Amino acid sequence: MKNFKTSLLSLLILFISLPVLNVFAQLAPVDSIIQGNINSNAYLSRTKKYLLRGFVNVNEPAVLTIEPGTIIYGEKDSKGTLIINRGAKIIANGTKESPIVFTSQQPVGQRGPGDWGGIIIAGKARINVPGGTAIIEGGTGTIYGGGANPDDNDNSGILRYVRIEFPGIAFLPDNEINGLTLGGVGKGTTIEYVQVSYSGDDSFEWFGGNVNCRYLVSLNAIDDDFDIDFGFRGNLQFGFALRDPNLADISGSNGFETDNDGTGTYNSPRTLPVISNFTVIGPMSDTSFTAYNPNFRRGAHIRRAAQTSIYNSIVMGFPVGLLLDGSAVRYAAVGDTLQIRNSIWAGLRKNNGITTNQSGFNAEEWFDNPTFGNRRFVQCSQVGLIDPFNLTNPNPLPSSSSPAVSGASFSNPRLSTFFTQTTYVGAFSPTEPRWDEGWTNYNPQYTNYATGVDEYNVSVNSFELFQNYPNPFNPSTKISFSLPENGLTTLKIFNSLGEEIKTLVNAELEAGKIYTVEFNASDLSSGIYFAKLSQSKNFKVIKMLLSK
Repeated sequence: MKNFKTSLLSLLILFISLPVLNVFAQLAPVDSIIQGNINSNAYLSRTKKYLLRGFVNVNEPAVLTIEPGTIIYGEKDSKGTLIINRGAKIIANGTKESPIVFTSQQPVGQRGPGDWGGIIIAGKARINVPGGTAIIEGGTGTIYGGGANPDDNDNSGILRYVRIEFPGIAFLPDNEINGLTLGGVGKGTTIEYVQVSYSGDDSFEWFGGNVNCRYLVSLNAIDDDFDIDFGFRGNLQFGFALRDPNLADISGSNGFETDNDGTGTYNSPRTLPVISNFTVIGPMSDTSFTAYNPNFRRGAHIRRAAQTSIYNSIVMGFPVGLLLDGSAVRYAAVGDTLQIRNSIWAGLRKNNGITTNQSGFNAEEWFDNPTFGNRRFVQCSQVGLIDPFNLTNPNPLPSSSSPAVSGASFSNPRLSTFFTQTTYVGAFSPTEPRWDEGWTNYNPQYTNYATGVDEYNVSVNSFELFQNYPNPFNPSTKISFSLPENGLTTLKIFNSLGEEIKTLVNAELEAGKIYTVEFNASDLSSGIYFAKLSQSKNFKVIKMLLSK
């Protein structure tokens, strides 16, 4: 047995089952370190694991292209951060089946908000800072905005089917790196199907610009889910935010937080995002629920002369649902440049959630104007979403009897052709497939990105052969399995003709572990192969694609 164990050291990586913490766990292995400046076109392949070390700057005219399915880690000690500077581009064009993942390098079970910096994209579109340029917060020195010659059609590239996990570093108050920071980004840029999870600061923050975004997910942020300021004027549709009741920031955590600028001037262009079909779920499943972090504040905090407008959306489960803050915001609401229309607010403790700090202005009466089409409910349960507060497997779809299945309107001229018209309110259709399925990860703490196995949901005492990762692959891939009992176990590879090609395992193995074996196919031709796991009377087979 001793000789057998020694001979397997080069073949097997043994993982102790979770959620029991393995204190000897190592940082995720990487194939390539990325640091410093990228000044010419670069390509990241899904066949390698990358590590961002320190502030990585992609500079004009470089284009950074990332293949679907690629894993990029951020280094914790150096605050690894990816910065796309003005005139440079990122092409991170993932797919539903193969999303691109930026995540923590920390071991499974030991990851947390702020493990690395995040992604910053700087563009040349208009911002409302005098002079037209500014330095992005976060201590990176990144300049954004188009200056005297802004370009609102500026194109910084593509983020599509991208996950950003455990980012967000707060250096100082109001000086943080967010999960995804967009500074002066123009509408030539594509931002869609992006999930930010466990950000140490905001999940998404827009500093001016006018990029249109859709299909956004914010999971368990520390500060705000969607922070908007410095004259942002883009369109946002289909967003989902979910909050862990225990995670909030000392500065006060909100679903939406919007400003015209830091001091509330009327600098032009005014912050006026047009937001439709968002579902923002706060920490309170019920108005009697009190076991949440006291730093949670509001579903939407509109302040400092912002003219933020929200349509066809659901906000629920916050201590305060909507705060219209300051005289400039009051005048925008009364003057109808700030609009809340055809939306549902529910499960809010203070004044049923609609409030202002302006005497002589009744925010509840304003919100309840019959022509606005808004609705309020005392409890979140009255909105009829199926399972919106589930932190690792949420189901925010409206049930068939939900009031959210109807009531949307797109007659407002602000809702341009960018917007997909719906009859339902909120982010998800009651009848169509969920747009967040297949590419999101609501429990990234336990995903082993070296193997592709979700170790949280694995029963290590079951007979399981997991799909190889990556797949397709070239030239190597990893195959993981678990066993219900001790005994002789074989793992063999066959070609499409049923001919045995290789034996990866032929040994006595113990139950109660996840085994991972590397299959190197550098000596084989492209094509379909099969892996067969056998033990006693059990066997399972998976199909793999080698693509050279």
